[in-house]
Amino acid sequence: MDIKFWDKLNNAERVAALTRPAQNDSAKVAEIVRSIIDNIKKDGDTALLRYSKELDKYEGNDLEFTKDEIKQACDRVSAKLKKAINLALANIKAFHAAQKPCHVKLETFPGITCMTATHPIESVGLYVPGGSAPLVSTALMLAVPAKIAGCDEIILCSPPPVSDAIVYAAHKAGVKRIFRIGGAQAIAAMAYGTQSVPKVLKIFGPGNQFVTMAKRMVSEDPNGAAIEMPAGPSEVLVIADDKANPELIAADLLSQAEHGPDSQVILLSPSEKQIRDSLAAVDRQLQVLPRKEIAQKALSKSTAIICKDLDECAEISCKYAPEHLIVQTQKPKTLLPKLRNAGSIFLGAYTPESLGDYASGTNHTLPTYGYARTASALGTDDFRRRFTVSHASKKGIIGIAATVEALAAAEGLDAHKNAAAIRVKAAKGTI
Repeated sequence: MDIKFWDKLNNAERVAALTRPAQNDSAKVAEIVRSIIDNIKKDGDTALLRYSKELDKYEGNDLEFTKDEIKQACDRVSAKLKKAINLALANIKAFHAAQKPCHVKLETFPGITCMTATHPIESVGLYVPGGSAPLVSTALMLAVPAKIAGCDEIILCSPPPVSDAIVYAAHKAGVKRIFRIGGAQAIAAMAYGTQSVPKVLKIFGPGNQFVTMAKRMVSEDPNGAAIEMPAGPSEVLVIADDKANPELIAADLLSQAEHGPDSQVILLSPSEKQIRDSLAAVDRQLQVLPRKEIAQKALSKSTAIICKDLDECAEISCKYAPEHLIVQTQKPKTLLPKLRNAGSIFLGAYTPESLGDYASGTNHTLPTYGYARTASALGTDDFRRRFTVSHASKKGIIGIAATVEALAAAEGLDAHKNAAAIRVKAAKGTI
């Protein structure tokens, strides 16, 4: 990791210091993903099986788990892991069940009542990555709020071979249909439907560049499916004062660096000694990590910045808008009001980012790549849709019609004007 002094950087250098690693050739990725989507739309299950064999090396012919296969997978999970999954599920369920929809009912004008109402999205698709790091926790983070929201149909796709622990977590969270499908082909199948995979209205879950590109493409198609949020590689920013423990800081930086070679970590501190001590701890801890090579690549694109004070650290953090923000200071809560842009914030020496990843109850599906400036952490409301309801009495339409007519006339929309005027006549009994 490079060390930079913020006050010695010009504007261009400051922008460069907070720039994420460039993504791979998006044009080439888009071309590949577009072909996959087109083939899935055209050939359905036939294309799905072909891609599963070619890309995921799947040797079977069944895309969906049977009830017996789900039971067998669950039976193979150790009691110790089941206990951990069950505890995490309970905490996630408690936090997300408390996220009740906010309903408004208000008489805005005499005789005019406006309301909000919510309904669960009828069908949702959950994508859980597999590969070198099968994300068991993601199955919980997606399935639990979907179930609490009341979605009628919840399906889950994960690349073969699907981890038994993913199957167990999904099953415990209430998912009844699980598919052995990965990559862009899984996103296409859920967005458009095939002979085996039902079409869903909204797709959730992280993935590699092909999954991310597929989600973007199907969300831009009116006949495709909505997605929960834009996403990119995982990232963390740590703010530390001179009293923080360098070993804890290093552990937090490495916990994100091991996600992937395109991940990024940022360390901010007013103390040069703290930064140098923390980076030395990173070097020590890195040597024993099984994913050392992956973490090294991420660290090569990461930065440590020496700042004037903690207020400047907060200001820089807001510019970067990290997915995960860890505050390791003596009084972390005092800095919280200044920390606006972040997917999820972890306060204090004893709150690692991995706590939120797995078991505290908050959701780990978060906006990345700077989208935390405008997007939010996944919650139960993401599985609901909100709409408004209006009701006017005779008194209400008579009282407000002149306002509607005047505004409609100003916009040159005579039919709009007439829709109000004719109701006044109806309310007065003249038509």
